[in-house]
Amino acid sequence: MTTLPDFRLETHFSKWEFKAKYHMTASDAESISLRDLLAMATPDQREAFEGMWLGYTETWGAPDLRETIATTYAEQSAANILCFAGASEGIFAANTVLLDKDSHAIVVTPNYQSHETLPVAICEATGVPLDPEDGWSLDIDRVAAAIRPNTRLMTINFPHNPTGTILPSDRYEALIALCRKHGIYILHDEIFNGLGQTATQHLPFIADVYERGLSLNVMSKSYGLPGLRIGWIACQDADVLSKMERMKHYLSICNSGPSERLTRIALDNRQALLARNCAIVDENLPKWEAFFSRYPDLFDWRRPDGSCMAFPRYKGPEGVEEFCRRLVEESGVLLLPGTIYKSDLGPTPPDRFRLGFGRTGLDAGLAALDAHIMRNRA
Repeated sequence: MTTLPDFRLETHFSKWEFKAKYHMTASDAESISLRDLLAMATPDQREAFEGMWLGYTETWGAPDLRETIATTYAEQSAANILCFAGASEGIFAANTVLLDKDSHAIVVTPNYQSHETLPVAICEATGVPLDPEDGWSLDIDRVAAAIRPNTRLMTINFPHNPTGTILPSDRYEALIALCRKHGIYILHDEIFNGLGQTATQHLPFIADVYERGLSLNVMSKSYGLPGLRIGWIACQDADVLSKMERMKHYLSICNSGPSERLTRIALDNRQALLARNCAIVDENLPKWEAFFSRYPDLFDWRRPDGSCMAFPRYKGPEGVEEFCRRLVEESGVLLLPGTIYKSDLGPTPPDRFRLGFGRTGLDAGLAALDAHIMRNRA
């Protein structure tokens, strides 16, 4: 088995996420307590959680949980849902099942690292960069030019990590038509679907609109419940789902039973959770915009389409890597330098950084960031 490279983002977070005083680059929405989640439960759900048997669970996921997950889609049934221990397990299983050494994959760049490193570890891959001059959108002609006779998988992620871009619907439809013509699977990382400013228009789930679409989702991001470690893939292709289920036998085997009960409670109350989290975005986004308006010489800012992230440009002379290093070491403010998102498949912007605005308590972090900039200017 090919040795995978260091996971730069996770290594960075393992060093700083719980040490930095101000976590200003989080990609998840504000979480809630177990007490608050259980307060949303019906009496039967509360009893199912407190009185449950702590044995193994079904590899596919609990049947009632899969039924509940299916209701988040327009066209899916429980039979089309396979649960995983978070999204990363689903990414690993999908790439391992769909690709072999004779395959070819296409991925957008920049992206969450495993969407690139896993295909590259298995087969040849081509990166198609999102264009910052076109609102970080995807050029469908460049995708078409990258297709080979053995292209098996296209991986996308909208709302996009780290830019927050949502692909225009006409380009989304054109991408699906292109992949359908060539028989290419689309793995769509949709973990930020539903999160953004209130009334944000999100793309339809790929599993609902494409017979070879794999919809990846998780409780961690839009719902703000990463501690549950429950993710899933929805797909119309029963054979692919079955192969991923067998791959899961080598990975987690099954999910946490208590987490499955809690996930069902959360999804039954998903509209309230999403409304709460989008309201936090509504409150925080203008604060970031006011911050950037104070420093036009240091930053270029673009309002993202969705999610709780953005990818501004840093224009200071020392560069973004040094800016982020000094910021966290001297002032306790954690940002994610864009160099973390570098790709082996082509150039990515070296002067960007990822920030987050899906959590509460932003004011204190912004004050520390302001103070850091003013101290260094003085």
